[in-house]
Amino acid sequence: MTQVLHVLQDSTIASKRDKDNRSRFWRVYKRVAEEYDGEFLERYTSDMDIVLVFSGLFSAVSTSFIVAMQSNLSPNPIDTTNILIAQLVQIGLGNVAAVSTVPASTWSPSTMTLRIQMIAYTSLSMSLLAAFGAVLGKQWLGYYKSNRYGSGSQEERGKRRQEKFDGLITWYFDAVVQSFPVLLQISLLLFGVALGANLWYEQPSIAWVVIATTVFGFLFYSLIVMACLISPSCPFQTPISTILLMLRIDSKIILCNVLDVS
Repeated sequence: MTQVLHVLQDSTIASKRDKDNRSRFWRVYKRVAEEYDGEFLERYTSDMDIVLVFSGLFSAVSTSFIVAMQSNLSPNPIDTTNILIAQLVQIGLGNVAAVSTVPASTWSPSTMTLRIQMIAYTSLSMSLLAAFGAVLGKQWLGYYKSNRYGSGSQEERGKRRQEKFDGLITWYFDAVVQSFPVLLQISLLLFGVALGANLWYEQPSIAWVVIATTVFGFLFYSLIVMACLISPSCPFQTPISTILLMLRIDSKIILCNVLDVS
């Protein structure tokens, strides 16, 4: 019996079987990883394309709105013309000394106008920031796609891919990419607020339409976010609900670790 054991230990059958199992494992791993990565890359590439297209269109609309409001930041040219005419009349009457007594323009934009402009510019800046983030996101996805395996044996390539994938989880890649659509949604909300406030001081009846639409959109979005947080199986998933779920899971893990330590 002892001789049989020595023969089996010296035999290469066991080592070959181990190598076959490892090779089979990494072949299965690569197939599963290819399926997952294909879906992963397609989903996020599509999301980034949507953010880029929408942010481009929205930035054009927001810029047009800001340009239309620029006249509110400068004095009315009619007032300046009236002052100059008054000075010319005084000169024509020979009353040169009275020219200096004509009041100069003391116009300055109202506080509400400045606040509306600030909100509008913030909306435009956030939409451009979302577009910039989407461009970076597409670059990150391209880097992951082209460098996830590298070169080497099948096992080395599989380990390198797993290392790259672990990096995505460690550095919260999903939350970062999901934040770009969130920026765009906040930008849209701020644009609705600025547009409604600007119309309120010009045509209140028209402003009610914009305000009602903005409030309805905000309440509807808040309700579906709450529904997603209450029920993870809710089909109305949004970037904000995804980020909040991640934060809630992480906070539970941290709390459990603290309780275990104590």
